[in-house]
Amino acid sequence: MKTKFDELLDFPTVLNFKVMGVACDELPDLIIAELQKHTPGDYSPKIKPSSKGNYHSVSIAVTVTSKEHIEKIYKTLTAIEQVRYVL
Repeated sequence: MKTKFDELLDFPTVLNFKVMGVACDELPDLIIAELQKHTPGDYSPKIKPSSKGNYHSVSIAVTVTSKEHIEKIYKTLTAIEQVRYVL
């Protein structure tokens, strides 16, 4: 990935990832399970349903340590089957 996170951020820093996926009860648990693999910690996601209830937006704050760490988290989260977008 050609990103400039290393030029724009001082590490370590806390980034808020917003993950949008299919509305299912296990979505937050799937996201946290993947985050625990790369960044163990206590997470308290904020979940907002879409207006029709088909999708959920899960916001979660993660402490990242490098540009590569951000990219690894992004790739890991997008690989979850129920996830549609990661911002």
